[in-house]
Amino acid sequence: MHIFKRGGIYWFELRYEGRHIRRSTRVKNARVAGEIASAFHTALAKGDVGITERKAAPTFTVALKVFLNWSTLEHADHPSTAWRYKTSSVALKRFFRDTPLNKITSEEVERFKAVRQAENTTVRARDKRVPTTNKVRPATVNRELACLKACFNHAMKGNYELRNPVTRVKMLAEQNEQDRVVSYAEQVSYLAVATPMLRDVATLILETGMRPDEVYTLARSNVNLAQRYLNVPNGKTKAARRRIGLTSAAHEVLRARLGASVDSVYLFPCEIDPTRPVPKVNNAHDRAIRDSKVYPFRLYDLRHTWATRATEAGIDPVTLASMLGHSRIQMVMRYAHPTQAHQSSAMAKLEAHTLAQQEMERNDPAPPSTLVAVIKKRA
Repeated sequence: MHIFKRGGIYWFELRYEGRHIRRSTRVKNARVAGEIASAFHTALAKGDVGITERKAAPTFTVALKVFLNWSTLEHADHPSTAWRYKTSSVALKRFFRDTPLNKITSEEVERFKAVRQAENTTVRARDKRVPTTNKVRPATVNRELACLKACFNHAMKGNYELRNPVTRVKMLAEQNEQDRVVSYAEQVSYLAVATPMLRDVATLILETGMRPDEVYTLARSNVNLAQRYLNVPNGKTKAARRRIGLTSAAHEVLRARLGASVDSVYLFPCEIDPTRPVPKVNNAHDRAIRDSKVYPFRLYDLRHTWATRATEAGIDPVTLASMLGHSRIQMVMRYAHPTQAHQSSAMAKLEAHTLAQQEMERNDPAPPSTLVAVIKKRA
């Protein structure tokens, strides 16, 4: 009999007459958990406790389909989560196919991880996907492993004889820190060749610090031009649902968008189906990068650029976190990247302050009053 801890609660597992049994003790005390496990074993031997017949484990394809359907309903308020699982499931389904869930071991998951790391990313060209020269990023593999883990956790609720193999697999190290800040000159060149929709999306990100998805899903009802603000009603956290003030440039973009005669509730409607917001503007962004000849950056880097400019303008971290829609100040450090010129200016200010203090002490050699008081007290 083996007792282990999961999520702060002790569980036990044992084998009885060739059957593997796992149960939760529903307690957080190791000693009490041991007593419960022993009592269960005794009752089992006496025939007081029946053994629930375990169902045959489904294939991965079947379990994945059930999981994705559940995810769509479970995350109805956060569709990006369901979308993320659906996207991550593509590579998983291609690799594991119709393998029964109970046959997928940690070694098989490690093999999947190695295979994915060696693969190249793909892009859609007309009606098919074409491989690129770029390798799949560690972050992508980690999201796929997270999807696989969630799929197993969901399947384990169905009384199958399963253990989650992903729990023993180590995630890949991710290089997520971004330090690409777009200069004002690059901004001018980029916006000059951008399509009208991309230009407006990029301008709003640069002027408000909004996430691209927050801009895409802006509805007409979210904007109040008279009082110069807009609302972000949706978000994964309470902090993400916020009110944002408008600069003159942002105000002008929104005024033009609201004035456009488009039969849609969204300011950036999908060209194919105006009842939905535009899913993304990545293709237009890639063309603008190519045509402007600026050093490549992601559309999301414009949010980093706004945060960096806000920091250099003197906005304090607490206010900046609120404006970015973060619940923790620590997250601001991932977005604000002072430029080299700003750092050099800060160093010059520090040097000037140090020299001024040294000159002051040379002219007035007497120690500060607080230090004098301490010296007198000790005397």
